[in-house]
Amino acid sequence: MILHGYFRSSAAWRTRIAFNLKGVAPQSVHNLRGGAQNEPAYAAINPQKLIPALELDDGTVLTQSLAIIGWLDREVPRPPLFPADNVLRARVEAFALVIACETHPFQNPKIQKRLQGKGFSEADIKEWLATAMSEGLSACERLIQDQPGPFCFGAAPTLADICLVPQIGSARRYGIELTPYPKLVAIDAHCAALPAFIAARPDQQPDAD
Repeated sequence: MILHGYFRSSAAWRTRIAFNLKGVAPQSVHNLRGGAQNEPAYAAINPQKLIPALELDDGTVLTQSLAIIGWLDREVPRPPLFPADNVLRARVEAFALVIACETHPFQNPKIQKRLQGKGFSEADIKEWLATAMSEGLSACERLIQDQPGPFCFGAAPTLADICLVPQIGSARRYGIELTPYPKLVAIDAHCAALPAFIAARPDQQPDAD
């Protein structure tokens, strides 16, 4: 099993956390250095030329971080990455989607390059990104207001925490003020002490700067 990724990618970071929590260690290949993701060889693996992509032992390729994590959770049920309660599971999925679909895409380098091509200045893009990221984090903070912790939804990490930690990391990298999100910051700090999260950090990856 081969996991194609890049140390700084939030999407790849999510999958690393999930594999670590499951105790599964795929072979890791790092594709973005030098633009390798745009080469025909990788396009044959993932037509989107995005990461992560997971090559299974039978040659099947899975793409999109949440799809990969969902597959992993079904293949390796313990520890579960979703609550048993159906309503709580839906809330976990909604939280994860706010990050993965409504917040993270704005920081994608491909999107930023397209904006530059349309005449947006670096300051314009930075302001736009800060607004989008702050709106997403604000929504996530409200979504867990009724939860006691120490994780987003309960006493064990779920897909919500797997998505949150990389997004908080990105927010710090882009200089986003995190004071308005005390619950998110506290959960991130709690996760930061766990081996599965530590090993998944960008600075722990072999292709890190």
